[in-house]
Amino acid sequence: MSFQQGLSGLSGASKNLDVIGNNIANVSTVGFKSSRVEFADVYANSLFGTGALQPGIGTQVAAISQQFSQGNISLTNNPLDIAINGNGFFVLDDNGSPVYSRSGQFQLDRNGFIVNNTGQKLTGLTGSLLGPLQITAVNNDPQATTEVSLAVNLDSRESIPTAAFAFTPSVTGFNHSTTMTVYDSLGNAHALNFYFRKTAPVAPAISPITWDVYASVTNSAGTTTALNGAAALGTLTFSPTGTLTGSTATALNVPAAALGTGANPINIAAGSLGFGDSTQFGSSFGIYAVNQNGYTTGQLAGLAIDEDGAINGRYTNGQTQSLGQIVLTNFPNPQGLLALGNNLWAETTASGQRINPQPPGSPNLGILRSGAVEESNVDLTQELVNLIVAQRLYQANAQTIRAQDQILQTLVNLR
Repeated sequence: MSFQQGLSGLSGASKNLDVIGNNIANVSTVGFKSSRVEFADVYANSLFGTGALQPGIGTQVAAISQQFSQGNISLTNNPLDIAINGNGFFVLDDNGSPVYSRSGQFQLDRNGFIVNNTGQKLTGLTGSLLGPLQITAVNNDPQATTEVSLAVNLDSRESIPTAAFAFTPSVTGFNHSTTMTVYDSLGNAHALNFYFRKTAPVAPAISPITWDVYASVTNSAGTTTALNGAAALGTLTFSPTGTLTGSTATALNVPAAALGTGANPINIAAGSLGFGDSTQFGSSFGIYAVNQNGYTTGQLAGLAIDEDGAINGRYTNGQTQSLGQIVLTNFPNPQGLLALGNNLWAETTASGQRINPQPPGSPNLGILRSGAVEESNVDLTQELVNLIVAQRLYQANAQTIRAQDQILQTLVNLR
């Protein structure tokens, strides 16, 4: 008698239970992809090629294939947790050898490399170079102010001051003033003061309507210095409807001595000093906008990762800086990848050669979600049903062996 069918069935059912058990064990493993057992029947070769009397000799496991369907995306509080929404794999550096993963649980090591839980380094672009991503720009250098723009409303009801404009002993002879912060080459903040003095029209004339602009700087020590030799920087001209029709503002130069910090002078070219969008209406003095392009030094306060993989550093001075670009790759046949454990795969001849790593969102590649992870794609309810079925199949195959044993016993007992 042949026990082959029952034994092969028991082996196959046992392997199926192993795979189902592994799926259930990894239901909470981030980036895990479930597997399924694929069976094939087994027949003995016929000498003459006829198949009329072939009962078959059992089953065999043809493949254990992983299912690369999308897992659910769940949010976390770690900006370096990264989920792939769509196709693709992270490229990781394992001591010089590339490995691949769908698990995006990353952190910074002591050298600033972005690594996973087992120390493999996340690969990406730094400039045009592909390699392990390292966060090294922990400080953001200061930038001196070179551009200033101011938009204000000057009260048309104001009269021309009777006193001449003067900086000493105190500032006199102006209608309105405002202050903005500018920065020197060392990142020190200084107060740049603007004074607006109405100069025309003189009654009973209606136009032109003009205002002179003066400036001074107050450094961090509290010392105030008049700029442009205490002369007006220029004149603002308004139409009878209150709109700005002209500006003769010249360059604004703050000498190093006025800063008192050892920094370079602050030089603002004439074309970089603007009062556009200023008005002269019959309402109180007000400020519409104040802008300048300088800033102090900053320390890295956090990271932000865009859906296209761009890594941006966020600094305490309010600036952002590009620090790298995460890339993804894919394979012609992901099911041919070799599972290495620890949520890693390796390329094989069955998987085909990887596509050239590209930024997320490129053709055939998904996008990234920062502060989130991709959950296991295991359907626990389905796996529990599969477990019951696999158990019954194991029991059924055991019964075929028992039946064969009883038949054989009957033959042995013949006299």
